[in-house]
Amino acid sequence: MSREQRQQLKAVVMDMWDPYIVAVQTKVPHVKIVFDLFHVVSQFNRIIDKVRNSEYRKASKANKEVFKGTKYLLLKNRANIRRPKDRQHLEELLQLNKVINTVLILKDKLKHIWIYQSRTWANKAIDEWCALAQAVDNPEVKKFVKTLCRYRYGILNHCDYPIHNGRLEGVNNKIKVIKRKAYGFHDLRYFSLKIIQAFAN
Repeated sequence: MSREQRQQLKAVVMDMWDPYIVAVQTKVPHVKIVFDLFHVVSQFNRIIDKVRNSEYRKASKANKEVFKGTKYLLLKNRANIRRPKDRQHLEELLQLNKVINTVLILKDKLKHIWIYQSRTWANKAIDEWCALAQAVDNPEVKKFVKTLCRYRYGILNHCDYPIHNGRLEGVNNKIKVIKRKAYGFHDLRYFSLKIIQAFAN
């Protein structure tokens, strides 16, 4: 980008990765950094899986059976769990384990933070989320709380610049599907043409 183009930028959306942050702060220090909801929730999903593993190890032999097959149920949005059998399985786990139930509530509350247009209300929501998360007896959750507090400025900036990476993530996923269907490409030019063809319409 030219100097003039960089000067016109107001905000940039990204995940909470320090090299990206440093690059923006170095090249366009006047630009506001916004952290993308999708990436923050994805990062918390990894914490949920670690909590699940930790709680599985603590569970009795009989209760361990309830944990089996729940990894992807916990990572899905509840609205997307359509099979009654899967819903019942998830409910059994949540009734059995208070910690996992709490982290799923935290996941829903985390996504809710991005709906605020007021920095004051968003800041209050982050404080409330962190207070609830701190009460969870799990080191991974407490570590995530520190991360969220450290990067809260980029979440609050979303109130002023409600932008996200949704469209870009959709493009990336479509490219991955093209590559997977072809079992990989050895000709990069042909691969590029297939991508252009996919987005021609």
